[in-house]
Amino acid sequence: MGFWVYMLVMNLLIPFTMIGFGRYFEKGGPKEINGVFGYRTPMSMKNKDTWEFAHKHCGRIWYICGWISLAATVVCLLLLLGKDEDVVGTASSILVGAQLAVIIASVLPTERALRKEFDKNGNRR
Repeated sequence: MGFWVYMLVMNLLIPFTMIGFGRYFEKGGPKEINGVFGYRTPMSMKNKDTWEFAHKHCGRIWYICGWISLAATVVCLLLLLGKDEDVVGTASSILVGAQLAVIIASVLPTERALRKEFDKNGNRR
């Protein structure tokens, strides 16, 4: 049971991080363009307008996907309650892989939205 609780906590770190940063990014994210923290791609860092747009768009995706991921993680791990540690460990690894895939995949719709809203120099269309 102790291992199951540990894996539940570990598997909830990514969804809670997505929810928290998603909300922060939705509300504007980092105020200044920087190379350390935030949604940093060449297109998002063109100017202040692209920076803010990218954070709001990606934040919305992360916030929604974080809640979906949270619910899916809890349901999956509840189904594994009382199972062998190997089963719980393997399933947890798959869950974390899926959560990371969602984070990485969030770049695609955000970049698509940036390219739709702005030209290659960062000017609004």
